[in-house]
Amino acid sequence: MKKHLKQLTAGVALSAVMGTAAFADDIKIGMVVTLSGPPAALGQQIVDGFQLALEQKDGMLGGQKVELIVEDDELKPDVALVKATSLVERDKVDFVVGTVFSNMLQAIFKPIVQSDTFLVSPNAGPSTFAGRNCNPYFFVTSYQNNQNAEISGMIANEEGFENVFTMVPNYQAGRDNIVGFKQTFKGNVTDEVFTPLGHQDFSAELARISTSGADAIFTFMPGGMGVRLVNQFANAGLSENMKFMSVFTTDETTLPGQKDAAVGFLAAGSWAPDLPNDANAAFVKAFEEKYGYIPGSYAMQAYDTASLLDSAIAKTGGDMSDKDAVRAALKEADFTSLRGDFSFNNNHYPVQDFHMLNVVKRDDGKFHTSFVRTIAKDYADSFSQNCKM
Repeated sequence: MKKHLKQLTAGVALSAVMGTAAFADDIKIGMVVTLSGPPAALGQQIVDGFQLALEQKDGMLGGQKVELIVEDDELKPDVALVKATSLVERDKVDFVVGTVFSNMLQAIFKPIVQSDTFLVSPNAGPSTFAGRNCNPYFFVTSYQNNQNAEISGMIANEEGFENVFTMVPNYQAGRDNIVGFKQTFKGNVTDEVFTPLGHQDFSAELARISTSGADAIFTFMPGGMGVRLVNQFANAGLSENMKFMSVFTTDETTLPGQKDAAVGFLAAGSWAPDLPNDANAAFVKAFEEKYGYIPGSYAMQAYDTASLLDSAIAKTGGDMSDKDAVRAALKEADFTSLRGDFSFNNNHYPVQDFHMLNVVKRDDGKFHTSFVRTIAKDYADSFSQNCKM
């Protein structure tokens, strides 16, 4: 009860920022993200990125006033299911934006799309909904989970890594990342380790890494897991003789806790705060001025999600009753993405460029991922061919 009251208060505060209370014909958007525990920083970036876009558009999307209802899934599938069902059945939202984690997305997927409500994921991009289980009411503005890992495999090849130790948490996104990396890496995978989600003590895993004979490690450990892994990896002295590459392990949500231990570590992604384009530079500047920290991909993807909805609502004149027209407007993706070229594949997952990144320290002492070079252009996921849309 207390948590729900807190969320309603946040919604009222947002309406105050917008300068008006929500009316019955406002566009209603429900957001389901993780705002509890160590992964809360990821969900907060999504909230902040989306709200920045709303603020810049005077609380409107497509010329229509917006009521935003933010729910915390608490990283519990049963909680996520209850919150999402309530958004659809009680609040009658026009769109649901979520989630951070793939297992949360899997929990809320059916009740949303079966109600003919559009679900737009600003982060989670599991393989389960990219192929034969694709759905006309589901769109992803981030990536398909396997893709960043596939790019990491390409980076490993280009960097000359021959033996790589792989380690991920044991849930859908982790398994997707292992599959993706192995799909493109041409060398030898010395070991595959699956840890519990939320793992804290990597001492046993680091012992295995040190005797694995690997010249590099590939990992996907988002949020607090990434902070602990990088610091323990550095403290064990492994960074002296082994390269570290990852996806969403050394990013703008984890670097404040990793600091110098992560400098020089490699990453793969579709975006970095210093990606050279004018729209991105303006976004990063505005975001830092408002929130006081460097945005990560979670914030960027949420901002792009708001821009996508803005374009679709404008094209339909705010009429959400014609689902086919709304879907066509979403599919058109007629907005300027902060990452550059962006379009949707037939499965509603993005086609976009991917890059090699590394961790750098700014002159002001803050850390961020930095663009190094482009690895793949207009890169589509490998599951789209199985989607019948």
